[in-house]
Amino acid sequence: MARVGKTRNFVLGLVTLVVAGSLTACDDGRAGAEGAAKQLASSLAALDVGSLTVEGKDAAAANEQLKSVFEGLDAKPSVESGEVKLEGDTATFPLSYSWNIGSAKWEYSSEATLKKSGDKWAVQWNPQLLAPQLSDGETLSVKTVPAQRGQILGAGDAPIVEDRPVFRVGIDKTKVPAEQADASARSMAALLGLDAEEYAKQVAASGPQAFVEGIVLRAYTADITEARIKAIPGGVSLLDSMALAPTRTFARALLGSVGQASAEQIEKSNGALRAGDTTGTGGLQQKYDSLLRGKDGVEVVATPEKKSDGETPGTKVFFSSLPAPGTTLKTTLDLKLQQLAEETLSGVGPASAIVALKPSTGAVLAAASGPGSNGYNTAMLGQYAPGSTFKIVDSLAMFRNGATPDSKVECPSTLTVDGRTFKNAEGYPEGSLGSVALRDAFAHSCNTAFINARDTVSQDQLESAAMALGVAVEAPKLGADAFLGSVPGAAEGTEHAASMIGQGKVLFSPLSAAIMAASVANGAPVSPQLVLNADAQSTQSTQSTQASQNASDAAPASESGSASPSSASEAASTAPVAPVSTKPITKEEAAALSDMMRAVVTSGHAGFLAQVPGAPVGAKTGTAEFGTDDPPKTHAWIVAVHGDLAVAVFVEDGGLGATTSGPLLKTFLTAAG
Repeated sequence: MARVGKTRNFVLGLVTLVVAGSLTACDDGRAGAEGAAKQLASSLAALDVGSLTVEGKDAAAANEQLKSVFEGLDAKPSVESGEVKLEGDTATFPLSYSWNIGSAKWEYSSEATLKKSGDKWAVQWNPQLLAPQLSDGETLSVKTVPAQRGQILGAGDAPIVEDRPVFRVGIDKTKVPAEQADASARSMAALLGLDAEEYAKQVAASGPQAFVEGIVLRAYTADITEARIKAIPGGVSLLDSMALAPTRTFARALLGSVGQASAEQIEKSNGALRAGDTTGTGGLQQKYDSLLRGKDGVEVVATPEKKSDGETPGTKVFFSSLPAPGTTLKTTLDLKLQQLAEETLSGVGPASAIVALKPSTGAVLAAASGPGSNGYNTAMLGQYAPGSTFKIVDSLAMFRNGATPDSKVECPSTLTVDGRTFKNAEGYPEGSLGSVALRDAFAHSCNTAFINARDTVSQDQLESAAMALGVAVEAPKLGADAFLGSVPGAAEGTEHAASMIGQGKVLFSPLSAAIMAASVANGAPVSPQLVLNADAQSTQSTQSTQASQNASDAAPASESGSASPSSASEAASTAPVAPVSTKPITKEEAAALSDMMRAVVTSGHAGFLAQVPGAPVGAKTGTAEFGTDDPPKTHAWIVAVHGDLAVAVFVEDGGLGATTSGPLLKTFLTAAG
């Protein structure tokens, strides 16, 4: 009995070994068929049936078809065999497939048949074994069904970025003979102004069914017409829609743009993006891309071989998942004021900006960067010495040391500090020299009077006063990348003297200058807000994305007193800001500052603003020297309050604030109404 038991165990082990190694049946029972079914399932999951016995197709050809059919899915399935039914020498059973296609799961079953041939179970090969209704010559591929991108809305939910009609222009490879595709690609590149070699490579690398996009147009141009496109074999223009702002340049530096993902973006997305996907580049579009993009759907389609007559049969859809639309991003931008700001800056050559805030709420109504900014977000990310606009901060610090607008200050024509001579701006009125009221020194912007105050106003008091006005403090409701200002807490000698007139190491952005003016108008620190649903998850951390994106498109500045776009991006993410001021501006202090800002219009050098209709305008001009030229170049600033509107205007290389930025401000305020 012991000998018999050992023999039986040896036979069973041998049967198991044979079945596991191939579809071999050492008996005609269920165990052999079930083992063969499992072996088929595991071979399909590995996309390799080369070791199996196959009938109905050559084994090598079957293996090649398997790989070809599933190659376009860029994945491997999970495959399990079901209950085996035996009828003589035939075994049938279901195969359950499960695929992860993007973020969707595709599951289906097919029917498999095995027939016993001698001592082996042979797979009865046919395309339906791989997927139901699959025909010979068909291959499967994945087609992305784009989600509708979320809109970006402005104040009052007015659409800013929404789906607008576009023309996608390129080569449709189904409409051009293969041997002529290269010539068509080069002709199309020449028409569209593309790199011919690069576009020809893209066309060559795309499949025979592909449409290879060259450019997206809002409308045809004088050079790129529908007739010229169609004159190129395979050339097509497809009417589509894309999430776009009202115009190509509207708030471009702030909003960003939308287009096909670059190789770099795909690599950094950790699988979230694939070739051909649409994504945001720069600005809010990039920062909130995951929110706006939504979730694409997918389709698994069967692409047949071309017929002998050259026609391409229709495709079959095997699986589809519906896309989930993106979330709408709500902002405070006022479309009218933003457009007005851009029109006001349209003729300015150097980098420039206009920022408008609503003091009562902190809403950012406009943040425009002029054409001279070359795509850089000067309005929110620029870093520049604020010049005499900083005398608003000086004055608050002086008030806190006991001064009033009527206090007497000394305003000499020049002042020397540690060997460095400071003077007033060219054309400073003689009648406002000597012992004058602080209000008069402020209205005419007496540099020497404010530098004289350095002995009673310490550098840390300047820092505290700036924070009291909302500068260099956190802006948790802003929802966008921004430089919020930087005022050193320690400085001595000439550096401290320079700080008193908004130079040295003091840096503002046009946004932070507008925040300062808005805080005066509000009688309390203003915290700016641009994105109303800023608590939504963004793609990148605040104060880094837009700076790094836009910096690559702008020419660097080399001046002292202003930051280049590249250094702006670094400081936007690293410049220290305090949570809040420990001693915010009071209504009484704001009223005194408002009194002096009004004097700039009524008796100072911004008298032209008296003609602005509506509420009285209060202002402060600023001119900040930079660079090594002799005479030095200057930044031109002006800030103003007009009812419930606070505005900062900046021109990077602009002469005097009163004569350069002032007229721009007047134009803006007058048209704003």
